[in-house]
Amino acid sequence: MRKLFCILFIITVNTFSAQEFISEVSVNAERTGQPNLSIFKTLETALQEFINNQKWTDVEYKEQERIPCSFFINVSEYDTNNSFKASLQVQASRPIFNSGYSTTIANFNDKDFDFEYLEYEPLVYNENSDQGNLIAVITYYLFTILAIEADTLKEVEGTQYYQKATQIVNIAQSSGSAGWSPSSGTQSRYRWNDDMLSGTFDGYRKALYKYHLKGLDAMADDEKKAKKIIIDVLNSLKKVNQSRPNSYVFRTFFDAKSTEISKILSGGPKMDTAKTVDLLRAISPAYSSDWDTIKF
Repeated sequence: MRKLFCILFIITVNTFSAQEFISEVSVNAERTGQPNLSIFKTLETALQEFINNQKWTDVEYKEQERIPCSFFINVSEYDTNNSFKASLQVQASRPIFNSGYSTTIANFNDKDFDFEYLEYEPLVYNENSDQGNLIAVITYYLFTILAIEADTLKEVEGTQYYQKATQIVNIAQSSGSAGWSPSSGTQSRYRWNDDMLSGTFDGYRKALYKYHLKGLDAMADDEKKAKKIIIDVLNSLKKVNQSRPNSYVFRTFFDAKSTEISKILSGGPKMDTAKTVDLLRAISPAYSSDWDTIKF
């Protein structure tokens, strides 16, 4: 499937094989009262090189296929024992076929990101051992992004990457750090990964494929048909929501997609979207302001 997708996206042939990510890492330490310490800039640079300069899969990515993503680390506390208390915002996108636009595919706000980092220490990922919470959290989100992107290209194609993330979850649980265990709450790394592999959200994962490849990517060829598919996809989420109302999965989906969805439903060929808007208000009331902008 990826080979077919590549043909659609690549205009000029490029035989260079690149890594999977084009990542930007930002470390903000204003809240620590000592934001100019060199360790914060060193961490920023080290993480960006860690993400961008190694292969994470066996898939051959072309330069044009690399996944743009950002990791924003907001450090609230730092002490001389090299301990950090922080939160993490993770976003990722992919291009929409035959357009100059990209679509956000992931938007996570992780409030439980405490870790230790010694300035200039090498960052190394080993899938079979605990390398500390910094490496665990970052690599968990890398494989989660890979899984989501794969699911937008083919139905439930991301399972292999969710399974990689599960390995990280299982190893990290022994550390006692927040976010890795069943007791970490309904909006944790553990919960997201468990939900994606449980089968409960297979309907959601299949919807990602239809929304992106059959909907967004087809807009340039037949806008009316593509918009109809996106409306049908959104309506199909009702059944998934009934099995797990107010889920973390839907919260992150609409964090990434609310503005995009409101623009799609408002623009292009006119269609009956009233029931869809009512459904959106019911399953994602936090974005009522976006749904209120939709023109019928």
